[in-house]
Amino acid sequence: MPELTADQVLTTTRSVRKRLDLSRDVPLSLVRECLEVALQAPSGSNRQAWHWIVVTDRDRRAALGDLYRRAVRAYLESEGAAGKLFGDDDSRAPVQQRVGDSVAYLGDHLADVPVHVIPCLRTGREKLPEGNQAGLWGSLLPAAWSFMLAARSRGLGTAWTTLHLAYEREAADILGIPADVHQGALIPTAFYTGDTFRPAARQPLSEVLHIDGW
Repeated sequence: MPELTADQVLTTTRSVRKRLDLSRDVPLSLVRECLEVALQAPSGSNRQAWHWIVVTDRDRRAALGDLYRRAVRAYLESEGAAGKLFGDDDSRAPVQQRVGDSVAYLGDHLADVPVHVIPCLRTGREKLPEGNQAGLWGSLLPAAWSFMLAARSRGLGTAWTTLHLAYEREAADILGIPADVHQGALIPTAFYTGDTFRPAARQPLSEVLHIDGW
């Protein structure tokens, strides 16, 4: 891997689904390197209440894959599915359809991805507290994104997904997660096929920037 600048890592870390290399194992030492980076992220009151489950066992990946496939099927049938959005926008519709296709592909192949990383947060209670969910998950999600950035810089592809959380309790049972620990995402992790990534098309900043108020 050529050395990447911080801006290159930040602007070329893409969701990788179809291009995950399902035939190549990922050394656990490489995953640990990425997690060491992730642990440098901020957390509320410096609690560091995060926990990280790295799933490489084939049977557990298969069990998670079954849950995920069910969740993906329901998602693809919903009105909010990526492939159904912006259908009247000729510039965005093809991109959305490609995203939808890649989601369907991952739904069928998650079990084959060599590493599943599941960031979790220990809250000390079985039910999530009411109010200020942003503060709660803000103590985990920056670290999970840092993991993905670190993976990108080491030649690994990842995808952020939360669809399996429709079956969070079932996933917790598969992995032996305590009742007071809540999953924040599932990050399939693998080497990727192809050469590299480039920045994606995005809305112009001028359309979403508000200064001193809406």
